[in-house]
Amino acid sequence: MIWFEGSIPAAIISAKQQSSIFVVVITGDDEVSAQMMSSWEDGRVAEASHSCCVAIKVDAKSETCTQFSQIYPVVCIPSSFFIGENGIPLEVVAGGISAEELMKRIYKVKQVRAVTSLTESLSFYRLTKKLEERREQKKKIEEECEIKKEMERRKMGKEMLDFKRKNEDEKTKRIMEERNKEKAEEKAARERVKAQIALDRADRAARYANNQEEVEAARLAALQARQAEVKKESSPRERSAIARIQFRLPDGSSFTNQFPSEARLQDARQFAVNEVGNRYGNFSLATMFPRREFTADDMDKTLRELELAPSASIVLLPQTGRPSNTVVQSSSGGGIWAVLGTILYPLLAVWRFLSGFLFSSPPSTGAAGPRGLAQRPDTASASSSGEPKRETLRKRTLEKQPADFKRDGKIHRLRNHEDSEDENNTWNGNSTQQM
Repeated sequence: MIWFEGSIPAAIISAKQQSSIFVVVITGDDEVSAQMMSSWEDGRVAEASHSCCVAIKVDAKSETCTQFSQIYPVVCIPSSFFIGENGIPLEVVAGGISAEELMKRIYKVKQVRAVTSLTESLSFYRLTKKLEERREQKKKIEEECEIKKEMERRKMGKEMLDFKRKNEDEKTKRIMEERNKEKAEEKAARERVKAQIALDRADRAARYANNQEEVEAARLAALQARQAEVKKESSPRERSAIARIQFRLPDGSSFTNQFPSEARLQDARQFAVNEVGNRYGNFSLATMFPRREFTADDMDKTLRELELAPSASIVLLPQTGRPSNTVVQSSSGGGIWAVLGTILYPLLAVWRFLSGFLFSSPPSTGAAGPRGLAQRPDTASASSSGEPKRETLRKRTLEKQPADFKRDGKIHRLRNHEDSEDENNTWNGNSTQQM
């Protein structure tokens, strides 16, 4: 029998490397131990155990036996322990036995080892398969969790995007509503200013009127202005289809009429001819802001094409004594005069207002010398006596302005613009009569 010469740990390592059965034989000094050792030394036993066992002999009185007995209890001496690869004893032989019986025990251990190895292989296979299934199942669960998390993340992102878009839409809607409200308020303010200006014009025309007919005409003009404002507020389509034309006469008076916006300028001129008759002879039509005198080619154009709708102010310019190149000069230099007029006329109107308010004095009879030649006697007297009244009227008009009109710079500019237009129209009419 070939015994392992090293320690028990070294013998265990060798048995595992060779896939052999680890055999520990514990013997003493008695006859039974001697009989057990003789059985192990038998040639048949040595041959049977040579290829499948790593055997080590341990003295019962040694320290090695004490350590071994702490793991595998030693009941009697001698004892033979057949231990498998997993550390579990396959067979324990206690006492002395013959060589034939020992060979049977060795063959039985081999069979048990083979069955155990097969069982372990199957168990290992099953365990490996089960672990693989669990691994696949765990992987599948993780993939499903990842898919679920991705879907939740996308859903959350979509909800956040929808919420952000909804907030932006609501913000844009609020901004648009505020802008529309501001535009509506500005438009209403402009309409109120225009209505007030129209009433002021009618009031001035009524104050400066010299007879009952002119007073009635001024009252009708104010009434028409109010009706036009009502129509502007109630029916935008009707307002855009009607052109309200105010005709300014050289003597400072005016009259108003409404025409279809598709009517020709010739129709408006014919209406003016029917109203004034031959009082001013042959006359042409013009606008002051922007400065423009209409020619014969413009008579066949509609009021909409000439930008006279929905409202406009037209000045009647008598042609008596005017140079033939007046129209050419007006058309060629109109842009420069329009700019100069826009800049200087408001200043001139303010200066006249201040000078008339501070340095006004009763006009003398001879002060109206040249201008009185071109005016009627009653008109001249009305003009000489109407200057203080005009200044007083302007002062009262400024006092009557609402607080919001005074705060709004646009309204002051619009009133200065209208006052300068009145002064300019009066000046044009007087200069034309002098010519």
